[in-house]
Amino acid sequence: MTTAATGGSAPAATGGVLVVGYGNELRSDDGVGPAVAALLAGDPRLAGADVRAVHQLTPELALDASGASLLVLVDAAADAPAGEVSVKRLDPEAAVGEAGAAMSHHVDPAGIVGLARELWGVAPPVVVVSVGIASLEVGDGLSPSVEAAVPRAADAVAAIVEKHGRA
Repeated sequence: MTTAATGGSAPAATGGVLVVGYGNELRSDDGVGPAVAALLAGDPRLAGADVRAVHQLTPELALDASGASLLVLVDAAADAPAGEVSVKRLDPEAAVGEAGAAMSHHVDPAGIVGLARELWGVAPPVVVVSVGIASLEVGDGLSPSVEAAVPRAADAVAAIVEKHGRA
């Protein structure tokens, strides 16, 4: 999906899927989101989807999210066993009123949805795919258990996108 902002207006929803893997690749397992995005970038199961790897979620992402038919976020989970992959649908009602929290350089998934809804009147359904981590120590590689989970997380994202395409 390609989006272009003209005159500050939201892009027309094109039915495209936006997949964003985020995390700090210099903090060991926190880089799992970008690792999954890198694996998915050339995956034919996501043909036509906009797949991105970013350091963190920022308010600017709300514009692109407002034009997507589905937003899939991939991130590290410090509160789950290392290598465990989980999938959660974000409750759209929980994001109401979250836009105010997006006035910094970093926002959470609910903040993206709330900001998109507040500024452009529309927000896509959001699914968060998380991978439990073993370490956040300084380092540029994933731990073995998290590295092994990357293909499973990619498969989870592909299944979500495929199901969305059939809906």
